[in-house]
Amino acid sequence: MLHRAARRPQFFYTTAPLPCPYLAGRTERKIVTELAGNEAEALHDRLSRAGFRRSHNIAYSPVCPGCRACIPIRIITGAFQPDRSQRKVMKANADIAAYEMPARASAEQFALFQRYQTARHGDGDMAAMGFYDYRAMVEDTPITTGMVEFRDARNRLLGACLTDWLSDGLSAVYSFYEPDADKRSLGTYAILWLVSRARSLGLPYVYLGYWVPESRKMAYKARFRPSETLSGGMWRVLPEHADAAPAAADHARISVTG
Repeated sequence: MLHRAARRPQFFYTTAPLPCPYLAGRTERKIVTELAGNEAEALHDRLSRAGFRRSHNIAYSPVCPGCRACIPIRIITGAFQPDRSQRKVMKANADIAAYEMPARASAEQFALFQRYQTARHGDGDMAAMGFYDYRAMVEDTPITTGMVEFRDARNRLLGACLTDWLSDGLSAVYSFYEPDADKRSLGTYAILWLVSRARSLGLPYVYLGYWVPESRKMAYKARFRPSETLSGGMWRVLPEHADAAPAAADHARISVTG
């Protein structure tokens, strides 16, 4: 008789309440689970489709009582068409070259990361990160992850995007860029590059994490159309002129077996 090894049970935990990083006066809680072992890649795939995000070797999703402000969102790469503003961004960065690198931290990346945090998020926790914290963010991954570097004609590093490779798309984990190059809109350019890259690979989606319509810093994600949001356990195309969250967003329904 053949005996199959028992699958390790997957445990999920709820974090303690903390101040919400997006909306003042609110608290956040997350459901988290570890990504480890031979099944990490497949599990991460399934959880991403269920609205989870990755940080280090943890997958998480918000489960804030009485709040559904964070909406999982992904761009439909095959149908995406840049709008007028996005075409201008592409033109402004025609001199930029993108390089797909292993998930390895460098001193050059960290210096750019520090400048970005100081200029854009000086009061946030990430502004206090040292090099070893940064290296852990980049390198502590149990799945297929890479760093996309964006360089100008002088080979100067202007931006970077930590990216997860999924079976159905690319997931933008974290991006940062030169704060003195505001006119380039490098954050937008990084997303446009990911869309183009995913399309060339035959991948249908670019996952952008959570769209938070009430947060000025996170509302930009809805500008990439067409896109889908996760609501009621299903991905649905975001209406063309939608600027508010779906009424019944629910992205904590998960299946880790299929």
